Amino acid sequence: MNVLDVKEEVALHAMVEDFFRSTFSTDNPIVTEAVKRMLAAGGKRLRPRLTLLAVAAAGADPSRQLHLAAYMELIHVATLIHDDVVDRADTRRGVNATAVDYGNRVSVLAGDYLFAWIFKNVTAGYPAPIPHVLSATLADICDGEVLQLRALGNLDLTLEGYVEIARKKTASLFAASARCGAIAGGATPAEIAALAAFGEAFGIAFQMRDDLLDMTSDRDTVGKPVGNDLTERKVTIPVIEALRAGNSALRARLDRFYRDGDAAVAAIAAEIVQHGGLTATHAAIARYTERARAALEPIRGGPAKEALAAFADALLSA
Repeated sequence: MNVLDVKEEVALHAMVEDFFRSTFSTDNPIVTEAVKRMLAAGGKRLRPRLTLLAVAAAGADPSRQLHLAAYMELIHVATLIHDDVVDRADTRRGVNATAVDYGNRVSVLAGDYLFAWIFKNVTAGYPAPIPHVLSATLADICDGEVLQLRALGNLDLTLEGYVEIARKKTASLFAASARCGAIAGGATPAEIAALAAFGEAFGIAFQMRDDLLDMTSDRDTVGKPVGNDLTERKVTIPVIEALRAGNSALRARLDRFYRDGDAAVAAIAAEIVQHGGLTATHAAIARYTERARAALEPIRGGPAKEALAAFADALLSA
């Protein structure tokens, strides 16, 4: 039986939040304080929600896997702490980045400590292959971040290269969240593979949507400066799609901007819009959203499957 309805999902979400507020604690008070401050700043908790939906889709009781779901969010938080140091970010989710309040050295160590704390608990509490899935995912995330750093300012980055970066640095944790939830829920091998494929396609679409919002939203919505990706010289999908139109003048302006910062971010973003970058990005998001929905075909029908499909469809509202 596929056991989850909307009220139950809301209740489970509240339980995860309660875990963070009242149960989460490490042996290091500085790390605990830094992590709780970031958690309190908000977030959609997409990764733990995906874990619990995968448990339910397998026919098991998701309330028995709250800790596993919470670990998925904490892995995400640890990556954000490191990201903000690498990107020299000032804000995250509308509040000071951890590095602003604690300094780079403490922030790097806090992220490292949190990873170690998570894996200590996962290896103690969950059988194979869950610890292996998460360790492989962490390797993918780090690899994706390195690939992105090497691609900064590279206007020759292909759409395929961009998708590989997105798959590793973002989608891998969504895929792992779904895979581990399915495993913990006792899913069949076919169901585990299907839910992992759903998570990966969803994660790629999610990254594309995030890149879109960076150019179209306001600071209050995204919790960080708008146009931040351009400022950081990241070559995201709107840029790639705009360049595919083949306008040499746009390429020259982007090259100067990435090299010298000789134009306002708003002006560059407007040119990307003018050359179809956002329209093509919307189409790409729709393609990966459809892949996510198609991946659910082997999953038995019911509320959890419907919730997963709605989970993907929400990405189309950007």
